[in-house]
Amino acid sequence: MAEFSWDIRSPLDRALVAGPYGAQGKAGVSLTEIHNFDLVQVMARRGKAGEMIAAAKARFSAAAPETPRAVSAADATLIWSGPDQFLVLSKGGKHSIEALAPGFAGSASLSDQSHARALISVSGDKARAMLAKLSSIDLHSDVFGIGAAAATSMDHTSVTLWRGGDRKGQAVFNLLVFATFAESLWHTILDSAAEYGVTIAHSDELA
Repeated sequence: MAEFSWDIRSPLDRALVAGPYGAQGKAGVSLTEIHNFDLVQVMARRGKAGEMIAAAKARFSAAAPETPRAVSAADATLIWSGPDQFLVLSKGGKHSIEALAPGFAGSASLSDQSHARALISVSGDKARAMLAKLSSIDLHSDVFGIGAAAATSMDHTSVTLWRGGDRKGQAVFNLLVFATFAESLWHTILDSAAEYGVTIAHSDELA
């Protein structure tokens, strides 16, 4: 009889190999898969958007984004994902779907996306050049500053993209992609980044 494992595995488990990749020398792109995060979709019920926003303010002491933005709270990031809806990204279970449900009862429908998405952090001095090969979004700092977000596509794959806080003076871009498409997009990203040299890693820390 075949043996089955119900262990939770990353959708990039087979494809992501930590270490250097592509052109030798100083890497122009850093790719980091983020592990062990909580991700909950919050979507306002019909006519309840105002109540949902108030519930978010009470829960996070921060206003939920009503336009394409990522809002940093004390222990979570609220990421716009469409009209009257946003994602709650956090660590450690404090904002799991079970923890959020009481506060949003009646105003919003919640969906646990923690194991349905892969989260990839992209940085480095060639990060924008690499992403420009895959997306039509203008990522220049003048128009896509810290906290900017977009629901867009890369290589015909739907992604949620936002800019996090800079790291060592360089922009950090975060990509959420559905698990079933993550491996395909990962290979496309690697192909696009190879000419710049790539550093590949895993992390449990949110960017």
